[in-house]
Amino acid sequence: MGASVMTEAGKPMESPLRQLREELERVPAYTLYGSVTAVLGMMVEVAGAHRSLSIGDRCRLVTRQGRRVPCEVVGFRAERALLMPFGTLDGIGIGCKAELENAEPVVYPHEGWLGRVVNALGEPVDGKGPLPQGKHPVPLRNRPPSPHARQPIGEKMDLGVRAINTFLSTCRGQRMGIFAGSGVGKSILMSMMARFTQADVNVIGLVGERGREVGEFLHEQLGVEGLARSVVVVATSDESPLMRRQAAQITLSIAEYFRDTDRDVLCMIDSITRFAMAQREIGLSTGEPPASKGYTPTVFAELPRLLERAGPGVDRGSITGLFTVLVEGDDHNEPIADAVRGILDGHIVLERQIAERGRYPAINILRSVSRALPNCNSPEENKLLGQARRLMSTYEDMAEMIRLGAYRQGTDAAVDQAIRYHEPLEAFLRQDPYERAGLSEGYDRLAAILEAVE
Repeated sequence: MGASVMTEAGKPMESPLRQLREELERVPAYTLYGSVTAVLGMMVEVAGAHRSLSIGDRCRLVTRQGRRVPCEVVGFRAERALLMPFGTLDGIGIGCKAELENAEPVVYPHEGWLGRVVNALGEPVDGKGPLPQGKHPVPLRNRPPSPHARQPIGEKMDLGVRAINTFLSTCRGQRMGIFAGSGVGKSILMSMMARFTQADVNVIGLVGERGREVGEFLHEQLGVEGLARSVVVVATSDESPLMRRQAAQITLSIAEYFRDTDRDVLCMIDSITRFAMAQREIGLSTGEPPASKGYTPTVFAELPRLLERAGPGVDRGSITGLFTVLVEGDDHNEPIADAVRGILDGHIVLERQIAERGRYPAINILRSVSRALPNCNSPEENKLLGQARRLMSTYEDMAEMIRLGAYRQGTDAAVDQAIRYHEPLEAFLRQDPYERAGLSEGYDRLAAILEAVE
């Protein structure tokens, strides 16, 4: 009875009785009930238990067919609690029962989640069977470590992308934004970093993505190798705004679990804009007044609460955050892009004009910045970057005249030099999606290109 069960690797497994005991301990001692009094669009009014509820609490509505629909309390009105469902409201009507959950929303991540695809509720959606549950709960709306207790950002992290490794060095625990319009290649760039990174674990959140693109990302772009070291959270565009918002929150919760095991985690969310849109839908449904471009004030309050959770841990672990921002109409100064840029530790700008001329990844080096620079580089590396940036900046200033044929060679020595080095630098920044570029390789290749530059 007391003998331990061994795994194939020779490690002891937890006994079924212990697992059962832990699950029973999570069952609440009692349950409160309310009753549905109105259904208005996506909102459900519940009476009878409003004094026991608060914002963010969870309930389950019981349909007339006996199906349970998870909901969240998003507001109150005239002694009625306002609930928004995580699923559809089919079968919900006046008088339906509402079961109150008296526990904080949490998730129980586990090592066995690596290589799996889950939804915003932490349920498997990859058809590979049930997920193992960990011992320690992680709140979905967890608070970041105290800024005084956090470690400083670590050394440079090899992301496998030559342009980022050299010009936009990203350190362990740093938070970077990828700003791009639709169809410019941000998903492919994310998959490259997920496959090539030196991080211990990848946690990837696909928020509001098209269902077709999710399959392409998992099977074609991420691949078997990338998925094996990753946990992928998926909430497609057809799901409720609560599911899309929670997908981003549970992504950070899973990343925090692996960080607390003293590992370096690469956390990627695509995209923060769709998280903000989901929060906007929730806010407008509850009667919150719209502000900038229809975004409600809670959107700009939720953004730092989410993004600040990434960063260095208290001990050795870290969460390096890469968050994509879908700029509407290629306007890099729209409200969400502007707000996120002020929170993060740098930004990578993808431009449509660069993608149109066939250079991928379509990173505009001159408009992008990493706030870890120049401190994370050696003086020799900073010198190389300064030379390359001056050449690119000079060419960019004269690009229109050069294309029109209005510039005459020999007029300006600096411009002549920039023209001579334009194609080698463009080739340096160009990279095939399945080509890995190491950290030191980038600086060596850049030095070889610029060795004749005075």
